[in-house]
Amino acid sequence: MKIKRYKTIIKQSAGELIEKKSRFIAHVFPIESEEQAVEYIEIIRKKHNNANHNVYAYVIGINNEIQRYSDDGEPSGTAGLPILDVLKGEEIKNTLIIVTRYFGGTLLGTGGLVRAYSHCAKEGLNQGEVVEKVLCQKAFIQVDYTLSGKLEYFINEQVGIHLVDTQYTNEVRYTLVVEDQFINILEKKIKEISSGKVGIDLDEICYFTINNGRVINM
Repeated sequence: MKIKRYKTIIKQSAGELIEKKSRFIAHVFPIESEEQAVEYIEIIRKKHNNANHNVYAYVIGINNEIQRYSDDGEPSGTAGLPILDVLKGEEIKNTLIIVTRYFGGTLLGTGGLVRAYSHCAKEGLNQGEVVEKVLCQKAFIQVDYTLSGKLEYFINEQVGIHLVDTQYTNEVRYTLVVEDQFINILEKKIKEISSGKVGIDLDEICYFTINNGRVINM
């Protein structure tokens, strides 16, 4: 059974942290495959080839099917795993975080490393744009003008139903993105306001990107 919604990032971002003169730089990437992750890791390694460490972690899949991390020479469990824990703790999917470290001359200790890598990873996410992927169906409804006012009022008031396009011809055609659990509510309302004369055309169920209540991909 598919989960109803999950969080991911929509674009690359970066964050930075200075801890006892060590410079930590977080690079955050949206990814869909391990091949993408490996490609981005190599890009950062080449860009920061004089850094002491390029630590990473990534999660791929709606149910975290793929989880990988690397300490890249830092003491075991002090770098890559804390970054992975940030991704899992924030429930962020399909995302890669690489943290580059330039050593500042002072050892941070095990606890200090864990805190630094965790905080830097969080800062990278904070600088990005976290969105929700929500299980939805695209719905098409065509009504005459006498029903359009009631329908639009319902759409504007009902959570989980997003109006993405309206076309005015001899009738009014609405394109909606409807969160999966609200399909039945929409069908009942259309039947009610049209006395059963208007139906809904539905596309297949898939994930749509929603940010601040707006559908931002079609």
